[in-house]
Amino acid sequence: MASLEVSGVTVAFGGHRALDGVAMTAEEGHVTGLIGPNGAGKSTLFDVVSGLRRPSAGRVSLGGRDVTGLGPSRRARRGLARTFQRLELFGRLSVRDNLRVAAELGPERRKADAAVTGLIERLGLGAVADDHVDTLPTGLARLVEVGRALAVRPTLLLLDEPAAGQDADETERFAALLRSVASDGTAVVLVEHDMGLVMSVCDRVHVLDLGKIIAAGTPEEIRRDELVLAAYLGDA
Repeated sequence: MASLEVSGVTVAFGGHRALDGVAMTAEEGHVTGLIGPNGAGKSTLFDVVSGLRRPSAGRVSLGGRDVTGLGPSRRARRGLARTFQRLELFGRLSVRDNLRVAAELGPERRKADAAVTGLIERLGLGAVADDHVDTLPTGLARLVEVGRALAVRPTLLLLDEPAAGQDADETERFAALLRSVASDGTAVVLVEHDMGLVMSVCDRVHVLDLGKIIAAGTPEEIRRDELVLAAYLGDA
């Protein structure tokens, strides 16, 4: 059973369709990529999946249950967590306290301190654990946001450009983290412009262009798809 199933989702702003009949799935234990040019509708789709925006048509199911009419908090209680393209952290709190805030809302809140300690080690944030988040470089701050999402023990994790601001070494370590999270049984959906990262960690990739899914398949299939080459990847 798919952890996430999106069926025929349309979002219209006046006469403009930001999403037009979008369908996609994400399976537990796998990393699913969602790529496309700027303005394709990727963040809008994340808003629909997470309950921040109601679609004009279509449905969203989590774990086989229709959640189209549910708000963000009820979807979160069903196991959904997400990060945002724009960093949404508590800047004057430490890395440790940012993670603790989320852990205390999760299913293991009575073991929040142990969960936070484990996440700090897993994410390699020990050296900055007690630093204020607003003093960190962007790449590390994004890693903290991923950690905060993981602190609630999600079954479905939506990541919106999490590797932005990371250098090559950080991106390589982040790829290993994504594989590890998926191996725990989590369904991960990754929106990312770093094609090297997408193609190395994703089991399946969906390509969104002008509000429509124009291709879906394995990374190798996507690399060879003529529509994708024309719309997004180019001749490279």
